[in-house]
Amino acid sequence: MEAYLAAIAAIALIYVLLALGLTLHYGLTGLINFGHVGFFCIGAYAAAILSTKGGMPIAVGFVAAAVLAGLAAWPIGLVSLRLRDDYFAIVTLGFSETVRLVVTSERWLTNGVQGIPGIPRLFEGLGVGMPSALAIVGVLLAVNAAAIWLFFRLVKSPFGRMIEAIRDNEEAVRALGKDPARFKIRVLVLGAALAGIAGAFYAHYIGYVVPDQFIPLVTFYVWMAIIMGGVGRISGAVVGAALLMLFLEGSRFLRDVVPFISAVDMASVRIGAVGLALVLFTMFRPQGLMGDYTRR
Repeated sequence: MEAYLAAIAAIALIYVLLALGLTLHYGLTGLINFGHVGFFCIGAYAAAILSTKGGMPIAVGFVAAAVLAGLAAWPIGLVSLRLRDDYFAIVTLGFSETVRLVVTSERWLTNGVQGIPGIPRLFEGLGVGMPSALAIVGVLLAVNAAAIWLFFRLVKSPFGRMIEAIRDNEEAVRALGKDPARFKIRVLVLGAALAGIAGAFYAHYIGYVVPDQFIPLVTFYVWMAIIMGGVGRISGAVVGAALLMLFLEGSRFLRDVVPFISAVDMASVRIGAVGLALVLFTMFRPQGLMGDYTRR
């Protein structure tokens, strides 16, 4: 039971990093990013390839994951940030699917659909039991704490006030002589780098990456987390990710309540239960759990 809870905590903390990146994109700047999983995938594969085929230290893989994910966001910003929000959302969704198709087809580098096994786990010297699991959770807690601290510093800085102004009224910012596109590109790169770090943690925690782990449903889950927690709030990203894991893992036990549903059909029921939760939050608590309680 302790190992199971440690595994859930590790995945939840990885989702917190993803949610923080998406909060930076959408919650603070208003960028509708439907391709967040693409940056997650780049980070995971960068860390996996460097640590297995490249023989590099794990730390190098983490740095490369952040840098490559951030660099991948740069051209997307240059090409599409002048588009309307709905077109930008489509472009980012297409980007994430392109990344998945690339890692599927480039077998010489990524092993295609077979994926990359044997990725060294963090703290392998501690074995595969609770000591290593707790060490991984501890590192993830420290990284999340550092990310949240930097997030607070960013929000309180002139840069943070500027991107919030862009979110609220981009035309007014442009009338003041500022270039919103330049700030949006920076935000896109920062959020993508955070997703890349989350991908590196995921690869080294799971020990195996395959293209099917990086489908658009992952982006949908991260959107769920920030919507349930509260869009634009750091606490909302944290609480929302925890609530998401509660729904995802809690729904595994639905078969104990409805045993007449087969194991195959239960996967669809789980997604339906999570979707229903999102609908209920949207209807009765649109500002999220950590949102403004004076709003109705």
